[in-house]
Amino acid sequence: MEKRQSIKDIEANGDVRGLFLLGAATLNQARNGPFWRLELRDATGTMEAKIWSPQSQAYPDLAPGQIVDLEGRSGTYRDRVEVTVERLRTLGEAEQASLDISQFLPASERPAAEMLEELERLCREVFTHAPWRKFVLGVLRDDDVRPRLLVAPAAKAVHHAFVGGLVEHILSVTRLCLHLAEHYPELDRQALVAGAIFHDIGKVWELTGGLANDYSDEGRLLGHIHIGLERIEPHLRKSGLEPELVMHFKHLILSHHGELEYGSPKRPKTAEAMVLHYADNIDAKMAQMRGLFANMGEGETGWSPYQNTLQRFLYRPARTPEPVATTRRRRGTPEVEQCSLLSKA
Repeated sequence: MEKRQSIKDIEANGDVRGLFLLGAATLNQARNGPFWRLELRDATGTMEAKIWSPQSQAYPDLAPGQIVDLEGRSGTYRDRVEVTVERLRTLGEAEQASLDISQFLPASERPAAEMLEELERLCREVFTHAPWRKFVLGVLRDDDVRPRLLVAPAAKAVHHAFVGGLVEHILSVTRLCLHLAEHYPELDRQALVAGAIFHDIGKVWELTGGLANDYSDEGRLLGHIHIGLERIEPHLRKSGLEPELVMHFKHLILSHHGELEYGSPKRPKTAEAMVLHYADNIDAKMAQMRGLFANMGEGETGWSPYQNTLQRFLYRPARTPEPVATTRRRRGTPEVEQCSLLSKA
């Protein structure tokens, strides 16, 4: 089967026909009856769709992770393009197995293996204390970690929620922390970078990834902070790290969400923990902003739809003009007469 239409190509007031992944499917109640609210996904983006009553009652068992063949019409609601579904069919296992699944899963622009190799190069440069190096590289080379890390998203939604998103986020936070450690030399650079690399490592078990990318049972019951520390504890014990460094590292992981109401078991109580929290937060926010305005053209300005996670609309402003690079002739340099191929009269 052919996919036919991509989400990035869907514009308002047009026909929609193609194969899409259901990222979310919830049955809600309206005045005139139940309706389905769907999130359609493919490698190019996401879009909301609805199946209104009474047609919605023909689909009792829609669920995230299913691939559907649908037809409908696109329109706008609150300045956002969405689809009203007119016909829908879920693909069977045999049909789904014949598809190139990568067409339905957004992925990092850089290959995950390339980013992980860069992260390991940074580790070899940064970690001069042998126990830190043994610990960090040991975890990154663990057969239970490395394959998962290469495909894991960093979140179910909001930021870096795509294949390779977690290693992209980790590398970005690590680089931010290195810049900040250079600016603030009083920071323990090696402890900070270790925290940056492993602050979200539990997400490789918290999220299932794949077509559904939902929370695992372990993820729902324990959360990535607890899972991460539990899974890398054997590497900590074998590393030979001093007890004070182990304690500080654990505090970095436990406090990186910043506040108790945001799921942080502890609030940051060291300079390194404070830096890690803000580096993590700013990278997540910038990734969210980048995703919201990804479909805008160069130089285009405008507002995003309302963002529930931030409780606000977001705006992309006009950019300050950059100077145009020109080649300036040095004073005293004679102009070279241009040769013409045309004969002079």
